Amino acid sequence: MPSSPVLAPPPWKPSNVAPQPRKWTVTEFDHLGSLGCFAGRRAFLLDGVILEQGPMEPPHADALEVLTEHVRAAFGTGWRFRIQTPLHLDDFNNPMPDLAVVAGSPGFYGDHPVSAALVVEVADTTLQSDLTDKAERYATAGIADYWVLDLNAGVLHVLRNPQPLPTSLGATPYRTHNVLKPNDTVSPLAASNATIRVADLLP
Repeated sequence: MPSSPVLAPPPWKPSNVAPQPRKWTVTEFDHLGSLGCFAGRRAFLLDGVILEQGPMEPPHADALEVLTEHVRAAFGTGWRFRIQTPLHLDDFNNPMPDLAVVAGSPGFYGDHPVSAALVVEVADTTLQSDLTDKAERYATAGIADYWVLDLNAGVLHVLRNPQPLPTSLGATPYRTHNVLKPNDTVSPLAASNATIRVADLLP
């Protein structure tokens, strides 16, 4: 009776490493966009994860248009007003803010900005994310002036003074968070001589 064959051990050792999520870089994310992968969609990148918002409703679009005009008037010349365009906070974060005010005149720079004097998000369905996930990324990137215009509550959240938490936590929050009502005014940190009425930013 023939003996059973002896199986040789495999030439490799089984790995104990579980499958890991793949983190996309901002360069890869932008390349996917250039291929049309996000055509007609509102995609952005947080911590290497590609996320997508729902379609922009008219109140959001109108508020962004009005907001941009008032911020542009407050800052004047010498600034770039980038609407829903890339902001490369680091290798894995491109949150595509509703509005980013960047020093310099409009032109052909060849690279996306990595910081901004002011970032504003308009929130109708994204308030929780804007005040937590996105806020932490902006604070960690050193964005000193971050606003969230809450269309549902009719208020403006003004977040400032980013300060790191203990190193072990690996996070940076905003230490100052003021909620301004329609009768209040706000002055951008980088255009402190100008004032904007919160009521003028709301429907």
